[in-house]
Amino acid sequence: MDFESHLSFTVYGFWAGVYGTFAIATGYMVSFYVPKRRKRFAFEVGKVIQVHVISMLFLLSFLFLYKEVDISRAFLALFLAVNIIFILSFRLILKTGLKRFRRKGFNKQYILILGAGVLGRKFHDNVKSYPELGYEVVGFLDDYLEVHLNEDKHRYKPIIGKVDQLSLILEERKLIDEVIIALPLSAHKKYRQIIGICEKAGVKALIIPDFYDYLPAEPSFDNFAGMPLINIRDIPLDEVSNRFWKRAFDIVFSLIAIMITLPIMILIAIGIKLTSPGPILFKQERVGLNRRMFKMYKFRSMHVSTHNVSDTVWTTENDSRRTKFGSFLRRTSLDELPQFFNVLFGDMSVVGPRPERPFFVEQFKEDIPKYMIKHQVRPGITGWAQANGLRGDTSIEDRIYHDIFYIENWTLLFDIKIILKTIVNGFMNKNAY
Repeated sequence: MDFESHLSFTVYGFWAGVYGTFAIATGYMVSFYVPKRRKRFAFEVGKVIQVHVISMLFLLSFLFLYKEVDISRAFLALFLAVNIIFILSFRLILKTGLKRFRRKGFNKQYILILGAGVLGRKFHDNVKSYPELGYEVVGFLDDYLEVHLNEDKHRYKPIIGKVDQLSLILEERKLIDEVIIALPLSAHKKYRQIIGICEKAGVKALIIPDFYDYLPAEPSFDNFAGMPLINIRDIPLDEVSNRFWKRAFDIVFSLIAIMITLPIMILIAIGIKLTSPGPILFKQERVGLNRRMFKMYKFRSMHVSTHNVSDTVWTTENDSRRTKFGSFLRRTSLDELPQFFNVLFGDMSVVGPRPERPFFVEQFKEDIPKYMIKHQVRPGITGWAQANGLRGDTSIEDRIYHDIFYIENWTLLFDIKIILKTIVNGFMNKNAY
């Protein structure tokens, strides 16, 4: 056997070094090497995949330019996968270890809160709820309170002075790392002075806006006409790259699902024809992305009725409109299979908030706060609400809460988690009628 055509370890080592250089440079470009104490592990997962996929594309470009065509494609794929798995495993072990370390009181960051009102106390409670982050409140500064109320004395760290004493306290207590400004809007005239004192002392200053209740969990900042703006609802799927990857995943997943379930769908179609007169598919108008209407497909599970009834009447547990075969389809969620074609046509996604009929959307948008936010992304066959058992006759408010959480925290990994959770929990649901 001729081994002379095989590349030496030195060649592979050289290109591995080139790849490593690209990975380090890309990491700096995408802000991977930044403090992650406050970040979830999902942030690191996304960054690691981003860094190594971009680095591999750079490496492939250089291999093409230098006509290095003999490097094994299988080796490159394996090299990419091993790098991602190794880095993620290392990061997970490190993050888990640091959390345990901080729970025991090590690697602490110390915080001073300006304002002992509702805002400051709520932040104090939140900090105590996450000891693994390694933050500790040293106390409060407040102009109107000298001590907490009797019932709060042992719950909160003490009020150690007034806001005007900030400079003196930072000088005396060198251990303070961050100052959290939790003052009401009426005190905004003090902000410039407070920030100046913090910067002079080399201490970070962070502001909790008094209107934080109106903001999402992770608001983002934008810039318009040279002015900073707070984006009230940051939606990851507003980014073109995220929409591309989600759409690509939807197309591939739905094609595979259609191919796998095609024999089942044929059997269902025969079953519907044999058990009740009428069409096999049921098409119903639903509200989708950007409040636009589309026709959603389902296997027909009820006797044929007028559009007025089907579009305006809520399905009940002992609904007489259902056929016997239709009841089976609904309990097993097999009636939803044609919606994979909706995904291919671009009306729906595999994962997203479930779409509703226009008649009920008009009702819910008046009665349920933030209901219409769900229409800022494509509706889905399954969603975070459905994966948590919120189907059929369950709380609309709870479903919207889960839908908004999904919209604000979307990642491709989150989609995969929802699909797996839907499969693991099973398609049978007591509320699906």
